[in-house]
Amino acid sequence: MDWYEKLSEYFPIEEMKSKEHMELLLKEKGDVYHKDEGAYHVLMYAEFNTFIFIDYVWVSSKSRGQGIGHKLMEKLKQRNKPIILEVEPIDYDDSDTEKRLHFYKREGFSHAQSIGYNRRSLATNKENTMEILYWSPSNESEEIIFEQMKKMYESIHTYKDEEIYGQAYQPVDEVLTFDEARGSDDILAGIEKSK
Repeated sequence: MDWYEKLSEYFPIEEMKSKEHMELLLKEKGDVYHKDEGAYHVLMYAEFNTFIFIDYVWVSSKSRGQGIGHKLMEKLKQRNKPIILEVEPIDYDDSDTEKRLHFYKREGFSHAQSIGYNRRSLATNKENTMEILYWSPSNESEEIIFEQMKKMYESIHTYKDEEIYGQAYQPVDEVLTFDEARGSDDILAGIEKSK
């Protein structure tokens, strides 16, 4: 199974970029977009001057508990930049969503409660609501994380979208919102670190 098959088996279709999209990013934006792949993991990420965005991380269920995910996060944290990622809210019918949140809480990530993220999937044409998690070595504000997310969205998620998919993703201002009074519950609050 190749790296793309591993990711597409694990992530829902509405969250997946096409293989063509990711290969174009690796080829044409190789200074920013990277793949870290091993026998038991695939990590796709974008590294900008001031932050890192994790696009996808997959660790084989055969190797869970061996610290592979932790080692991948540590490698990124050593770059001393905020690390940002999108995560779906807990779906109690899908135990993987809660496991992912346990993992990121254990790794010291915070929930950006002021940032709203709602994007229509080009694959399903349905609205897909995600939450933003971040790790910061120097306590960046959620407003800074928001600006970094906007930059990532415009340079990675929508890169050549019309050429690849035959239609464009929504503009960034429709997808990402910042509101300190958003009233979103901290999705990591009820999760124990120990799991």
